[in-house]
Amino acid sequence: MTIQEAQHTIDKWITTTGVRYFNELTNMAMLTEEVGEVARIIARKYGEQSFKESDKQKELSDELADVLFVLICIANQTGVDLTAALQKNLDKKTLRDSERHRNNEKLK
Repeated sequence: MTIQEAQHTIDKWITTTGVRYFNELTNMAMLTEEVGEVARIIARKYGEQSFKESDKQKELSDELADVLFVLICIANQTGVDLTAALQKNLDKKTLRDSERHRNNEKLK
């Protein structure tokens, strides 16, 4: 699925199954919550914290998908074409960072 297809699919899901988009502030709060759930799993799986019993069934892939879903909702309701935005962002990073990363001693 392309990013454009994902934006279309989620828009269709929202307008049928989900009834309507939550407002932008609600979706921003939901995005923050979902990113927190990703952080919780990362801290326990790759960091030094131990899993609580209630966290053991959570999967990183599912939580990342939740982040992506809400992010796409925000893009859709604010008129952002994520394909174009991502390409523009990659172009910016390439121009700005190509030599910086190659010359970073910490990355060698």
